[in-house]
Amino acid sequence: MRVALFLTCVNDTLYPDTGRAVVKLLTRLGVDVDFPMAQTCCGQAHYNTGYRHEAEPLARHFSDVFGEYEAIVTPSGSCGAMVRELYPRMGERARAEGRGDVLARTLAPVVPKTYELTEFLVDVLGVTDVGAYYPHTVTYHPTCHGLRGLGLGDRPRRLLRAVKGLELVELPGAEECCGFGGTFAVKNAEVSAAMGADKVRNAESTGAEVLCAADNSCLMHLGGTMSRLRTRMRPVHIAEILASTEEEPAV
Repeated sequence: MRVALFLTCVNDTLYPDTGRAVVKLLTRLGVDVDFPMAQTCCGQAHYNTGYRHEAEPLARHFSDVFGEYEAIVTPSGSCGAMVRELYPRMGERARAEGRGDVLARTLAPVVPKTYELTEFLVDVLGVTDVGAYYPHTVTYHPTCHGLRGLGLGDRPRRLLRAVKGLELVELPGAEECCGFGGTFAVKNAEVSAAMGADKVRNAESTGAEVLCAADNSCLMHLGGTMSRLRTRMRPVHIAEILASTEEEPAV
């Protein structure tokens, strides 16, 4: 299988180790991974801020770059949901505005073959035990786009439970939003900070060493909250846990 890694802007700029972890993990599982150098933003930030028309060239570019691959894998539930949920809406809106179905036809090929990492592992590769080793206590935060947009369900937890040495503890109020929400954190800073503090306190109550999620944008928000609250926990993307082995353990 020839798979393309869609790293996303946040990971490319701030969390390149997550991308390296995805490549390491998928290669270990026998997947041929490409990283198309022409990839750019998927347009999520523009679309969610109300600049729908400005997001369209980015969506078309995404389809041009990734259209030839059998599957597109991303370590981001929010960007995965942008392609799967909002690209079809963009096509429908363009049609409703009398601009025909060109945009819908352009975007359609990439929509069904774009996968968030954990659903690719479980649904496409059919694995839950990826041979990982991570001797730490972990609690898992299901981010909103993964939980509600993509319907990831228990896939991430199934993968974590199969990791050798890992103790998974349930997070109280797990399905509550962490308060990031992209520009929501800027426009509603006080509410966002309060929601983040509630999430971190719930995570702290588990006694876990690590707060894990499948989206680094949420982990960035929670990591900043942890720093301000001076907790001992640390945020770690699930890809970095799953890529860790006894021979090459993650820190």
